[in-house]
Amino acid sequence: MDLNRRQLLWAGGGMGAAALLAACGGGTDGGSGGGGKPRKGGTLRVGALGRSSAITRDPHGNQGNESDYLIIALVYDTLTAPGKKDNTVGRLMSEWKPSKDLRTWRFTLAKGATFHDGKPVTAEDVVWSLRRLRGTPAGSARLPGIEAENITADGRDTVVLVSDYPNAELPMIVRLATFVLPKDTPEKQVAKAPGSGPFTLDWYRGGNARLLRNEHWHGGEVHLDAIEVTMFESPQAMANAMMSGQIDLASNAGPVAARTAETRPNIKVLRRRDDMAMPIVMRTSDGPFADDRVREAMKLVVDREAMVKQVLSGYGTVANDIMGTADPDYARDIPQRRRDLGRAKKLLKEAGFDFSKTYKLVTTEDISGLAESATLFASQAREAGIKVDVVKQESGSFYAKTWLKGDFYTNYWGTNDSVVFYASKTMTSGAGQNEANWSDKDFDAAYKKAIASSDPKARAKALHQLQQVEHDRSGYLLWGMADGVDLASPKVHGLPNLPGYGRVQLESTWLSQ
Repeated sequence: MDLNRRQLLWAGGGMGAAALLAACGGGTDGGSGGGGKPRKGGTLRVGALGRSSAITRDPHGNQGNESDYLIIALVYDTLTAPGKKDNTVGRLMSEWKPSKDLRTWRFTLAKGATFHDGKPVTAEDVVWSLRRLRGTPAGSARLPGIEAENITADGRDTVVLVSDYPNAELPMIVRLATFVLPKDTPEKQVAKAPGSGPFTLDWYRGGNARLLRNEHWHGGEVHLDAIEVTMFESPQAMANAMMSGQIDLASNAGPVAARTAETRPNIKVLRRRDDMAMPIVMRTSDGPFADDRVREAMKLVVDREAMVKQVLSGYGTVANDIMGTADPDYARDIPQRRRDLGRAKKLLKEAGFDFSKTYKLVTTEDISGLAESATLFASQAREAGIKVDVVKQESGSFYAKTWLKGDFYTNYWGTNDSVVFYASKTMTSGAGQNEANWSDKDFDAAYKKAIASSDPKARAKALHQLQQVEHDRSGYLLWGMADGVDLASPKVHGLPNLPGYGRVQLESTWLSQ
C-alpha cells in the first residue's frame, strides 16, 4: 500500500489501526542483525538516558528523560503515530475525517482498544485525557488551536476536535503527546493509571522499569515477553553497560559510543539518519539578540562542518537554520548559509552590538554532544570578537529557569519529520513552546495559508515562504542534525528505524536465541 502523506491525511478511514500499522507504520529495520521469522518470547534489556532530577511519571508532563518517554510511549497509546511510508498513521484512532472547512475533525477509535485492566477505551476517556493535556503548561503547544471546550465525544467511539482555524495538519500534530488514560483518573493515581499500549507496567523504581507484553493490544502482535528499562545518567555509562553485556540495546547512545562500538564485532551500530535537531536558541523579543542583524551574524559565525565533524563525530549532517529537515516539503533550494566572519562582524557593528560584554550560553548534558556543541560554538564565536561563556545546568534547573525564558541556550528535539510541527508548537506567535519568543506576521500568515490549504501547490508555496522567513529571521541557529545512534546485540531484530516518536515503537522488536 503506497499512500503518500496527503492521500493518507485525506483518506484517513476505512482501515483498522492494526492494518495501518502493519502496512504503513512500524518503521522497523527488519534486517538488523539478520532476518528470519519473528520469534515470540524473551526479555529485552534496554538502556536509556535520564537524570533523577528530571524524572516524570505523568504521561502529560514534560518528558525530559529518554527513559521516561520510552516507558510512557510503550504503556500508553497516542491518537496517531509516525509511519514508515507516511508521516501519520493510526494508533489509538483508526480513521479521521475533516469537515469541508478543515476546522472540525472526527476521529474514530480503533476496534478492540482496551485498557490494561480490561475496560474498553471510549471516546469519553479520550476527551478527558485531551482536556487534561490541554490544561498543562505545555498544552497549548501540544494541541495548538484546540480549546478544551472544543474537544467532545459523539457517541462511544468518535472524538470531535474543533480548531480555531482551518488545519489540514491536525492528525499529524496530535501524534506525539496525546497519551490516553481512563476518564477521571485521580491525580495521585496518574503515574499508575492503566494504558492501552503494547506493554503493561509491571514495576517502576527510580527511573527503571519492567514492562510486560499486552496480549490484547489492538495494534497487532507483540513479540517480546517483557522489556526491562534501565536509566543511565551518561552516554558513557550506558555504552559501558552495552560493552559488558548488561543490556541488549543502548537507545540514543550518541556518536562517541558509536565510534567505540564500531570495532566490536558483537555489537551492531544502527543509525537513524537526520534524527535529532540540536539548535542554539536566541531570544528575539528583547535582550542582546532582539535585532535581526545580530541573529543573522550569529548564524554566520558558526562553522557548521566543523560542528558536525567534531561534536557528532561525523554522525550527522549540516543544517540550514530551518527546523524539520526530514519533511518531504523541506525547502532544499534555499541557499545553504555558510560561515562568513567578515559579514558577521559588519552586521554586528551596524546593530551596535556590545563586544565588551560576555554572553552566557546555557546548556545541559542531557544528550551526548549538546554541551560540546556549546563549547565549540563559543570557541568559534571568539574568532569574530564575541565573548561567550558556556554555563552548564542540570536538567531540572534548565527546564525551570532557562527553557522558554533564557536569552541564549541550547536545546534538542528528538522529532524531525515536519516543518509544520515546529511552526505550530515553537514558532508561531503565542505558541505554547515558543522557545525564542518569536513573533513574525509574515511567518504567521504563511503558516495559516499552509495548514488551511487542500491544494498541494498552494500549500507547497506557503510552506516555502514560511521556511524562507524562518531561515532569515527566526531565533533558531540550527547548525546540524544528529543521527540517532543505537547500539544493539546481534540477537536483537526488528528495531524501529523511524525518527522521533517512531524510535520508541518496540512492539515489533524480537529476540533470536
